[in-house]
Amino acid sequence: MEQTELRERTPTVAVRPVTPRQRAATAARNGGEPTLEFAERVPYDVYTHASTLHGLQQTLSDDPGEMSFLMVSQIMELYFGLTRFELREAQRLIREDRVWDALAPLRRAGLHLEGLNAAWRGLRWMTPADFNRFRNLLGEGSGFQSAMYRHLEFVLGLRDPALIRPFRRQTEVHAELTATLAAPSLWDDVIALLARHGFDLPAALLERDVAVEHQADPHVEAAWVEIYADNGPDNHLRLLGEALTEVAEQFGDWRWQHVKAVQRTMGAKVGSGGSAGLAWLQRSMARVVFPELWSARTSM
Repeated sequence: MEQTELRERTPTVAVRPVTPRQRAATAARNGGEPTLEFAERVPYDVYTHASTLHGLQQTLSDDPGEMSFLMVSQIMELYFGLTRFELREAQRLIREDRVWDALAPLRRAGLHLEGLNAAWRGLRWMTPADFNRFRNLLGEGSGFQSAMYRHLEFVLGLRDPALIRPFRRQTEVHAELTATLAAPSLWDDVIALLARHGFDLPAALLERDVAVEHQADPHVEAAWVEIYADNGPDNHLRLLGEALTEVAEQFGDWRWQHVKAVQRTMGAKVGSGGSAGLAWLQRSMARVVFPELWSARTSM
């Protein structure tokens, strides 16, 4: 989904703009106290839809711990979407050769992933006994089925077409995932950028099927070794590499914390979604985001 489509699908927010002069006049009228009377809904709620957000927690049991599990899961979903938004903005700017401008959304994405990682702390209290009090009520529901997480993985270059199969009967969700899978990943766009900057990259790499997961290429690794050899403050490609490294590291930390959370709450039990649970997650850790940025460091 392009950003224009995202805006089109977002309901119009009836927030009345206020100028600095109007704010000052209101403060003077109120004697410095906040405004307490509004003609309709509170403007904060109009903008954030907070009342809607707080009505979305519908637990399946009477166990109080389930609320933590549900709400932390919803918070993570929001962070998945926010991080994906930032990465797609970075992609747009990279395609336009606006590398300096792309650094800002990449750095924001790294911070959002840091917030996503912090959300795991809200579940550190959960033991197997705690989880078992409501786990069966989840049926086959599993974080494995998060469509937005799949979008995030696909944008980062971790691609497996089989993982969109669960959404075949959700036609709109399936179509959006199919489109993300068919479009270049962020790493594909970075590799194309390096080629435009004169680095010797093979045509087969630049023309490959982007729906297939990228495999580390020695030419890309060599390009990053050369880029990092220049330590000058104006080396925008090196700064890009560091911003991407932060994103990859924070995302890797989230995946590792997911493994540890499953280990803490389930051990090696079969996953709720039918996977091997812990073993499946551990195997998935072998797939590296932006692989040449890491392998190149051996030769720097």
